[in-house]
Amino acid sequence: MKRHLQVELENMKKRILLIAGMAEESVQKAVKALRSRDVNLAEEIIAGDQAINEMEVEIEEECLKILALHQPVAVDLRFIVAVIKINNDLERVGDMAVNIAERVLVVAKARPVSLPFDFDGMALKVENMLKMSLDSLVNSDVDMAYKVGLMDDEVDTMNQRCYDMVKQAVKKEPERIKCFINLLLACRHLERIADHATNIAEEVIYMVEGEIHRHKLEVFE
Repeated sequence: MKRHLQVELENMKKRILLIAGMAEESVQKAVKALRSRDVNLAEEIIAGDQAINEMEVEIEEECLKILALHQPVAVDLRFIVAVIKINNDLERVGDMAVNIAERVLVVAKARPVSLPFDFDGMALKVENMLKMSLDSLVNSDVDMAYKVGLMDDEVDTMNQRCYDMVKQAVKKEPERIKCFINLLLACRHLERIADHATNIAEEVIYMVEGEIHRHKLEVFE
């Protein structure tokens, strides 16, 4: 029975890494689509989200089946619990990528705006956070998971900076408010992806150390 459980846990690890790759690719494409105002790529992201949704449901159902049939304990139980939560975060990451893609559909119709905000820098930091959180999962790397938490405050600060700049831009060019608001929303969606990356990192810490660090921000200081 124990051997069968280990085989199923290995298969589960492969599946969570598969949905992780899908979500990560969606984010990368969404950032590229916004940067290049590529409507076709944006539509591709939106159309591909259903595959992530279906995978999320399949993984959750498989986790519940393992819990019912094998009744795992200790580290195996923590792994399954972490996978269930990480699975949900990855599905939400896919949703945020879709939200960014939907912003592209609006922004692409308007003439480009000049906003002195480092969107590429924010996007790169968020992409790095997501990659690091997934690498920490693959390698059970707690040190890397803690680093992800430290980066979240930086993204929050960048998001606030974007808000302040958009507010000033709207005062100067109120007729372009729709475009500015959509750019602000894109930053907000990036900030939410960073939050989900942090959630994944916290679950990795739980999986490895057996302690719940959610809402305990001081662990990242």
